[in-house]
Amino acid sequence: MKIITLKKVLTISILLSLLLIFVILLSVTMGSVKVPPLRSIRILFQSILGLKGAGSETERTIILSLRLPRAILAGFVGAGLSVSGATFQALLRNPLADPYILGVSSGAAVGAIIAILLGLGTFSFGLPLASFLGALLTIMVVFYFGRQDGKIHPHTLLLAGVIIGSFLSALIMFFISVSQKEELHTIIFWLMGDFSFSNARAILIIFPYILLGVFFLYLRSRHLNLILSGEENAVQLGVDVERLKLVSYLSASLITAASVSVCGLIGFVGLIIPHSVRLIFGPDHRLLIPSSALLGASFLIASDTFARTLLAPVELPVGVITAAFGGPFFIYLLRTRKVVKTL
Repeated sequence: MKIITLKKVLTISILLSLLLIFVILLSVTMGSVKVPPLRSIRILFQSILGLKGAGSETERTIILSLRLPRAILAGFVGAGLSVSGATFQALLRNPLADPYILGVSSGAAVGAIIAILLGLGTFSFGLPLASFLGALLTIMVVFYFGRQDGKIHPHTLLLAGVIIGSFLSALIMFFISVSQKEELHTIIFWLMGDFSFSNARAILIIFPYILLGVFFLYLRSRHLNLILSGEENAVQLGVDVERLKLVSYLSASLITAASVSVCGLIGFVGLIIPHSVRLIFGPDHRLLIPSSALLGASFLIASDTFARTLLAPVELPVGVITAAFGGPFFIYLLRTRKVVKTL
């Protein structure tokens, strides 16, 4: 394991933060409606400073009410999914683990589809709230069946997640088969990831969950390092393994539930970003968690920008773009066997 110092963590975090700022600025300047890049940036900075003057009212609305909230929301979701993926991979010691492995995504999808079928999607909080409740209920059921003798067994928990996820996937197929044509389009687009409904309210919904979740997981980064060497070794070194697993599983699951509730299912982000960071910086979670958050945010913002500009004015689901990048990358990792070596 590479030696990690506070100076190294801060240096890499600052560099990745600068990359994130650059990607946000790039995202704000791009779209189906042409606004000159320099004017877009001027509008953004003048708004931050509380000034007015640059651009027309329409241009300011496009930049400040559409593009900027969308980029911020994509950044939060990308950060949350990446940190959740890194956590599940460590706890389950499974290089193929991702944020949706415990069936959280299926639970969120069932909640969202029920809201769409009931017409609750027209309310600003209807779809995210139903999706989050569905994910939260799924987490409770999975943990109920995944605990034995007061302990969390990774294999039992994983099996419970797979079984419940499969059952919920069957429910999703049933709801799709009985839905109307206009509802079907909304459901399918949501299942493939969609940031078209981004706004300040959606950001406020997920902000506390992702911020607190990532903070709690970072505080336990040293313990996550120890658990990689085996639970017995971690116990001998004074780690309360059961408490660590419970808090970490719940934190990662809540981050995933909040992320899925506002944008739908976006694959590969929580799978490939942690692996990429491990390959570049090593597996130490003191650096892995903040680096995954920042790089995951940049990656998803860039993917969403590409999705809404590639065939503009037609907008692609962002999940299509992440899969297009993530699939070949993960195949490459499997072929070179670096996925196994990084854990």
